[in-house]
Amino acid sequence: MAAEQVESWGVPWEQAFGYVQAVRHGDTIHMAGQFSHDGEGLVAPAPVDEQGRITDFGTMEEQMRTTYANAGKLLARFGATIDDVVEEVVYVLDMDSAFAAAGPVRRAAFGTETPQVATTILVTPRLAQLGQLVEISFTARLRE
Repeated sequence: MAAEQVESWGVPWEQAFGYVQAVRHGDTIHMAGQFSHDGEGLVAPAPVDEQGRITDFGTMEEQMRTTYANAGKLLARFGATIDDVVEEVVYVLDMDSAFAAAGPVRRAAFGTETPQVATTILVTPRLAQLGQLVEISFTARLRE
């Protein structure tokens, strides 16, 4: 089945890795992992040591907030909003800082105390950008 709509940010890492940000098939939008960027690079990068290891997870909330904002902008290209998200997978480098940030950030992003979104959160040893703390992939369903 061919994609009915494909969207990208036009950022260098898409070309380097060879992927698109989102694909619509029928009423379903599949989004690649989104993260805290402004089109040029990482927003609110975490500090790293000489070996590239994160030394402070204090920017988790800001990165998470920017990630949801970016997802909203990408969804808008399909005529969708964050309210159309039915599933998300949250990849983090530190579960404690993610749990501290996720509740308030997700409530604000989805505009409700209990977002009606099937969510998985898991820890990974590394993400694509140096200083990146969180990445979230989304699946959305368009309304009729």
